[in-house]
Order: sequence, then C-alpha cells, then structure tokens
Amino acid sequence: MAAQVDCEVLTLPTGAKVFSRGAPADSIYAVRRGIVEVVGEGGEKLCYRPGEFLSYQDIVWFVGTYRNEAFARTPVEVLRLERLRFLNLLHNHPTLAVLLISQQHERLREQRTSGTCCY
Repeated sequence: MAAQVDCEVLTLPTGAKVFSRGAPADSIYAVRRGIVEVVGEGGEKLCYRPGEFLSYQDIVWFVGTYRNEAFARTPVEVLRLERLRFLNLLHNHPTLAVLLISQQHERLREQRTSGTCCY
C-alpha cells in the first residue's frame, strides 16, 4: 500500500501506543511488520498481523474518535493513511472494501470460535 498511496510509515517499539481511545479518528492503520494489539472498551483484545487493517470502522462510520486503543505487541512498522485518502482509495479500488469485509468476517469467526484473544 505504501508504494501505491501517499501514507506515513511509523516504526514503533514494543509497548508503544499506535493510537489512543478518544483521540480524533483521522487515520486508518495497516500493519506492515509485527503485531498490533487493539484493546476495546470492555478490555477485549484482538491482534493484527502484517497485511491487516485496523481502525477503519471508526473512519468509515466516522464516529469522530477512536473507540479502542492500539499498542505495538512487538516492534512494528505500520502505515498510517489519512481518512480522506483512505476513502478515495476505497472509491478508486472497490475490491479493497471486499478485503475489509472478509477481514472482519474472519475476526468475528475467531471471536466466536475461541472467545479469547487471537495471538
């Protein structure tokens, strides 16, 4: 994605915060390297690996702020794409929406099957 779209590449150490709950939801993130852990309001945890997008729900539905917080579970490299650029990307490449729906389906299936965090 970084080669095709103008986005910011962030390199973060283990434990670093990717984004905070309540912060303005102005970007979507994609994991390029490492594992990012997202912690929900109720303490539920999900891990995202290379090739996976996170925080797009807050962007697409434009809640205004991030509902979760995200931490680098390992040293990570994430791509940060501003909201408008992401929406333009969806408009220009509608198959990306199918990928995101597929990713969400897998997440729901994992949660239903295990009931625990997926590491």
